[in-house]
Amino acid sequence: MFDHPQIVLAPLAGGPSTPELTAAVSNAGGLGFLAAGYLTPQGLAEQLRRTRELTTEQIGVNVFVLDEVDIDDAAVAAYARELEPEAQARNVQLGKPRFDDDWLAEKLDVIVRADVAVVSTTFGCLPAETVARLQESGTRVWATVTAAHEARAARDAGVDSLVVQGAEAGGHRGAWRDDGEATPLLELLASIDVGLPLVATGGIADRDGVAAALTAGAQAAQLGTAFLLCPEAGTSEPHRRALRTGGDTSFTRSFTGRSARGIVNRFMVEHADAPAAYPHIHHLTAPLRAAARAAGDAEGINLWAGVNFARAEELPAAEVVARLGT
Repeated sequence: MFDHPQIVLAPLAGGPSTPELTAAVSNAGGLGFLAAGYLTPQGLAEQLRRTRELTTEQIGVNVFVLDEVDIDDAAVAAYARELEPEAQARNVQLGKPRFDDDWLAEKLDVIVRADVAVVSTTFGCLPAETVARLQESGTRVWATVTAAHEARAARDAGVDSLVVQGAEAGGHRGAWRDDGEATPLLELLASIDVGLPLVATGGIADRDGVAAALTAGAQAAQLGTAFLLCPEAGTSEPHRRALRTGGDTSFTRSFTGRSARGIVNRFMVEHADAPAAYPHIHHLTAPLRAAARAAGDAEGINLWAGVNFARAEELPAAEVVARLGT
């Protein structure tokens, strides 16, 4: 059974996600998600409090599920040397490459104590006992999947629904392992038949895209890029400028060490051979990206965007939700 709105706000971790955007989408009849990624547990709790000041409607929270895997330390060190001139030019020090699990357990404790309708996961699936704990607290669990085998594993863990992410999506691929080719959304939807409700995401930019996803078997459509230019979003000014300017998108590991789709810029082109090492590279480049963002330099930051980003409009979130309704 799926009893959530058909229009879902993608989490948009790393800046664009705000309590104001989450609440505006939920108040307009959609399901607003708050991104827990990169927040501290205390920061998440504060953002949840602020969101609840703005809406009494259902909201969701997205968390990262990260497993520590072996990385090529020599390749990471070589990439750090490659980036040293960037750091010198911006008068910053590179960050220290390291693994962390983004405070997953602590954030789940915050969520269990809060009024959250749905928890969604990215980069992996929660263990069955954790899924059951969330469900017992009244929170449904969605897992982001990018392949049929991930869908089967998530079903076996007891999740309520699947967020099916196609290759067209902006930002990080939700793949549980950062390898292999990304599958286009409609093809991926057709490959998944595990008896769970499906939430389609990836390149959906307008009412026709929503309708196509629902016709293909999804019960809802999740959109992120479509909301990046909303006044409620925390999208940085250089990112907004790049969205307005246009261009091509491509996958890159250059900013974080994990495959993600963004608007092609200088940094992506000049550092195309970044190693697969997440969140190690994310921590390494964080000072560079912060300095570039502060300087308004769109050529030095991650410009996450889906393939249809040119269709994003500078409208209040409620109006975007209304325009997407089928």
